[in-house]
Amino acid sequence: MEKLNSGENYDAVWVSNSIWLYMLDDNVKVSNSKYTSINPIVFGIKKSKAKELGFTDKTIKTKDIVNAISSGKLKFSMSNPTSTNSGASAYLGFLYTLAGNPEVLKKENLQMAKEENIKIEEKNDNIEEEPQVEKIEEVKTGIETEVLENNVPTKFTDEYNGVKIKNETDNKLTKEILTPNVTVNMKNILIFHTHTCESYTPSEKYSYKQTGNFRTTDRNYSVVRAGRELENYLVPYGYNVIHDESYHDYPSYSGSYSSSLETVEKILKKNENYDIVLDLHRDAIGDNTYAPTVKIGDEYAAQLMFVIGSNGGVDEHKNWQENLKFAVKVQEKANELYPGLFKPIILRNSDYNQFVSKAASIIEVGATGNTLEQCLVSMKYLSKVIRELK
Repeated sequence: MEKLNSGENYDAVWVSNSIWLYMLDDNVKVSNSKYTSINPIVFGIKKSKAKELGFTDKTIKTKDIVNAISSGKLKFSMSNPTSTNSGASAYLGFLYTLAGNPEVLKKENLQMAKEENIKIEEKNDNIEEEPQVEKIEEVKTGIETEVLENNVPTKFTDEYNGVKIKNETDNKLTKEILTPNVTVNMKNILIFHTHTCESYTPSEKYSYKQTGNFRTTDRNYSVVRAGRELENYLVPYGYNVIHDESYHDYPSYSGSYSSSLETVEKILKKNENYDIVLDLHRDAIGDNTYAPTVKIGDEYAAQLMFVIGSNGGVDEHKNWQENLKFAVKVQEKANELYPGLFKPIILRNSDYNQFVSKAASIIEVGATGNTLEQCLVSMKYLSKVIRELK
């Protein structure tokens, strides 16, 4: 490649991987190229580690490997991407995944990687170790709870069996609409994030560099980390969890919902019987003085809140009543196990893409004033609520 870039001419060149042709300078022209063979990139892993990561009973994608590395559960080495074919192919594969699998990698994708410090050695050195799925402790019930006074509004317009709803639409919520008689596949759960970069008040344990107002592109400190915690507490109990960590609000916040809809529809097209579709957010209201918190035993948990869309918007939304029923169903159980874990459900005119399923919802995980620690505690108790649903 150096000789070609320096101006030397050849009638033909035989490179060990076509990737090198794309690294030639613009003034170097290759008139025609043909494959002679295709070699796979092999990822070798100990059987015990593969089993620990849940890699033995499903098709593994690059995203699964990236998530395991980013969370600190997996350390690995690879050949130099600047001088070897396998290293370059693996590097680009990881970069495509981190960039959300765009059609074309652009300069901003490389800049994103730089901003996030996506370097495997740094990740493994600095990331807090997450609990291994086999070692997840059983979540207790029968614990005393107390909602803390923090100037959080608790207004509501409707109530069903102790579940409060703030209805911001013109729909009349009858008993029939609120009765949680929806039947869903409880074992398959899709988690994603329309606003992937939403983050929390930094703490001593989870201090991070903000890339916006309560926003970060580092998934280890954003609402994505809360999604990982929920996944970690569900998988050991037989749940099939797809947790998509794609950016939908970066580099551009505009069009986040269109971007996340495209992601979700692709996933649901490839994976059948995923009724529960959870879009985890961080509540954007207020500043760092707004921190809805509930004390559960000796732990402090960020309060959660369902946001359910309806048919009040421009688009027809046939599933909104079933979505609302599912939210009521979950909150009923939460009120039974951990009173105060949830704030009142909010019903709004916008659909928030919840027409994709009959058990789709937004769950606001805490607010700007909450810490990541509090949100991780919330996910532990939410996992228990989900597991207790019938």
